[in-house]
Amino acid sequence: MAERSIARSSSLLAAGTIASRILGFLKAIVLVQAIGVFTAANAFAIGNQLPNTIYVIVAGGALSAVLVPQIVRSALHADGGKAYINKLVTIALLTLAVTTVIATALAPVLVSITAHALPADQADLATAFAYWCLPQIFFYGVYTILGEVLNAKNSFGPFTLAPIINNIIALAGLGVFIALFGADPDGLRAISWWTPGSIALLAGTATLGIAVQGLILFAFWRRVGLSYRPDFRWRGVNLGATGKIAGWSFGMILVTTAAGFVETNVVATASTNDTASVAVLGNAWLIFMLPHSVVAVSIATAYFTRMSESASAGELGSVRRDVSASIRQITVVMVLATIVLIVAAYPFGHVMSESTAGAAAIGDVLIAFLVGLPAFSILFVLQRAFFALGDTRTPFFTTVFQAVVFTVGALLVLVSVPVQWVGVGVALVLSVAGILQTVLIAVLIHRKLGGGIRRTVESFAKDALAALPASIAGAAVFLLFGGAADTGFAMSGRFQAIVTMAVVAAVMAAIYAVSLRLLRSSELSDALTPILARLRRSR
Repeated sequence: MAERSIARSSSLLAAGTIASRILGFLKAIVLVQAIGVFTAANAFAIGNQLPNTIYVIVAGGALSAVLVPQIVRSALHADGGKAYINKLVTIALLTLAVTTVIATALAPVLVSITAHALPADQADLATAFAYWCLPQIFFYGVYTILGEVLNAKNSFGPFTLAPIINNIIALAGLGVFIALFGADPDGLRAISWWTPGSIALLAGTATLGIAVQGLILFAFWRRVGLSYRPDFRWRGVNLGATGKIAGWSFGMILVTTAAGFVETNVVATASTNDTASVAVLGNAWLIFMLPHSVVAVSIATAYFTRMSESASAGELGSVRRDVSASIRQITVVMVLATIVLIVAAYPFGHVMSESTAGAAAIGDVLIAFLVGLPAFSILFVLQRAFFALGDTRTPFFTTVFQAVVFTVGALLVLVSVPVQWVGVGVALVLSVAGILQTVLIAVLIHRKLGGGIRRTVESFAKDALAALPASIAGAAVFLLFGGAADTGFAMSGRFQAIVTMAVVAAVMAAIYAVSLRLLRSSELSDALTPILARLRRSR
């Protein structure tokens, strides 16, 4: 029964995430058509990333680490946790509201800190975008708070479906922008072209989408027996313990964000008309996150609630089994996703940007990111295992380790790598730092939970062996489609790139699946069966 529940939850999350990601990619493609991937796009990327960065600093990681385990424990209260939830939500929303007002007022300072190396005119444009985008801080928080409460109550659908509405609103805004001002896929517009009206339309509709994404979740609370009423009586429900747990998570996010500021400032030194900078890294990261968010997040989120319940009951053996099962199911898909996306990196870049320079830049950075994809997804699971156990201290110190490694590596890239390769170098350093962090946290969780890791290691070894023939076949197909030349079929247009990607992915997936079957691995079918079943039922 429990396994079927996990499967249903994972498949629902995956189905919603797939729909949202498809719209998200469409939005990214339309955005590139509207403003390109270089100068103005870098300014918009910085302004539009700021609210997410500030939100994560203030509450994002703390909420993710605290809400589900603490809400699960609050269910033992006499009222089923309703008072606790209202008090916790009130504190969080008040903190977010104050933060949003202060951050918006400090927009010029925040842009300067985030991307000090930007030319003055680009910095001014990024600041103008930031004034419109920074109110997103509050609505990101609303979305996370309300969504995690629903997740803790085993209502997963709304949290994954709300971003679909956000993407539809953002797409509509981009459509209006192009209709009024025309397209600029090569990013040829001068900074001086931008007016208050064009800035407000582009950034304002992005913020509107985030606002609706968060506020719409209030409509689903009654379905799980909750109704929100602001409650400022904050004593008596053990919020002090919650604050202690959140404190380490807050510190972890501060460290991560500091490393993020290093990343943006280093990459911004390459903000020219034809090199990989902030916008290119953002687009490559969007592709990188597709398999992670569809598979890893869907599976891990469903397991997280159960791990929290087991940890609350002191059943460490159950936590250990869930950690192992989720990692095996996630890794088998992530290995396939990694090799497919590496082979199809440049066609994927061409789907995002039809300019040769833009496609090449996205492809180069994407390959560097993909080196760390399996480790990135494993890290996601292991951090949540610690969160379920009420331990946010250990993830903090492993994050410090990762941030130090990354910062040293990024600074070495800055002083030793030609400017056209700075973006790629930073992406590769980020991958290496993430791999080292994953190894460290895996050792620590093994010490905490005990038990053997033989099955997990054997599963990963089979995944790696199956990837070899699949990679060779995929590379051969890519070359047959003319992928080695800019004028070949694979790179001659967006449609041709999509066809190439589809054929490459189909061939590689088939050979990978057959190889796993020959190696007697069942992990791929275990991971995909509930997701595919859900998709078939939704037709």
